Amino acid sequence: MSILIRGGRLVTASDDFVADVLVEGGRVALVGADLDVAADRTIDAAGKYVLPGCIDPHTHLDMPFGGTVTIDDFESGHGSAACGGTTCHVDFCIQGQGQTFAEALEGWHAKANGKALIDYGFHIAVTDLRDAERLEELASLPEQGITSYKLFMAYKNVLQVDDETLFRAMEVAAGSGALVMVHAENGDAIDVLVRQALERGDTEPINHALTRPPELEGEATNRAIQLSRIAGSPLYVVHVTCREAVDPIRRAREQGWAVWGESCTQYFFRSIDDLAQPDFEGAKYVYSPPARDASNHDVLWDAVRTDALSAISTDHCSFLWDGQKTLGKDDFTKIPNGGPGLEDRLKMIHHFGVRGGRISLNRMVDLLATQPAKLFGLYPRKGTIAVGGDADLVVFDPERRETISASTHHSKCDYNMYEGTEVVGVPEHVVVRGSVVVEDGELVGSPGSGRFVQRAKFGEQLAIEPIAAR
Repeated sequence: MSILIRGGRLVTASDDFVADVLVEGGRVALVGADLDVAADRTIDAAGKYVLPGCIDPHTHLDMPFGGTVTIDDFESGHGSAACGGTTCHVDFCIQGQGQTFAEALEGWHAKANGKALIDYGFHIAVTDLRDAERLEELASLPEQGITSYKLFMAYKNVLQVDDETLFRAMEVAAGSGALVMVHAENGDAIDVLVRQALERGDTEPINHALTRPPELEGEATNRAIQLSRIAGSPLYVVHVTCREAVDPIRRAREQGWAVWGESCTQYFFRSIDDLAQPDFEGAKYVYSPPARDASNHDVLWDAVRTDALSAISTDHCSFLWDGQKTLGKDDFTKIPNGGPGLEDRLKMIHHFGVRGGRISLNRMVDLLATQPAKLFGLYPRKGTIAVGGDADLVVFDPERRETISASTHHSKCDYNMYEGTEVVGVPEHVVVRGSVVVEDGELVGSPGSGRFVQRAKFGEQLAIEPIAAR
């Protein structure tokens, strides 16, 4: 089906103008004012924004963790993403101990098969590099479109790797064209603090944050930066929460080093005080790194405004409060780490960032779409509005009001971290490769239409075929 999106305000990372967009064959065929063309369907976008589909580079769907599995699989996660204006995401495929990367990827592809509504890629989360064969396999992954390696510097005895493994992966990435991602917290020191807290009988959710102080995020961030410099690999620090981690990233970027960082929506709005809520309500806000003192909110807004941090993701990792989070009712270390948010990122950042005067509309698009596309090998096919690129588009009503609630979101999660928050500005229509998957805010797409995307190597662009002359 061809679609003509008529009279919208097109906003990309660099442009802002009123025009029409013609979609044919799943791609953007024409962009221009008052296009004199016919289409199977016309969407009136007058008074609305037309944005490139958002890209979430940090999600965990159908992921085992802490003796349970995230409540959102690819079907519910993709429905939630689409309704929030996200048309592509990159999920983490986690290598089990003793598992080949091929075996891990086979399992994650199976999770998505038949359930995908939006497009997706995979990062590989490295946990086991014990022999030369694994190193060789890791080096081959970028040729298969898996162009980012994640390593955990935390979760001791579960996911954490030692510095030798981290450094060896960085050396592989330097030669293979991959981007190294790190969860930067000092897991060894955290383990000591956790054991001391339990020995004291401190078992409430607030202790999750108290045993993971911001200094340990800052130390690990700086350590990863210095190791990546020696190895010669690019580095991307995920879910940055605080000044202690922002500062070393900012300094590295000022030096022109190949270092980037992201934060996540929740870190702009939630604080350590949320973990102190009574009656185990604080467990809803247990994720790692933890929510920090509220003074860090302004630090993060300044960081994304000035490009000290280059992207905002969600780290969507949803568990039921009742039945999954409650596994840690008597021991905070048994609370599954993670929270929902895949559906709320664009609405929250638009309302409090753009309408709140903290960032520009162009910068919002850059943070939520263009920079993730460029950093993770999806640009210019995705992450912008360009002739020949995928027709991943969001018709966004900047004046429509919505109250965010678990009673209306599309995640299977039984709570929402922004419950009761009224926002102005919501996605109205969402198009994925030329197919309308959200119409007037309602999910209309069918599972199975989303595709796995093989991403380009770091620093390269994903090729797009030229559009034939009309």
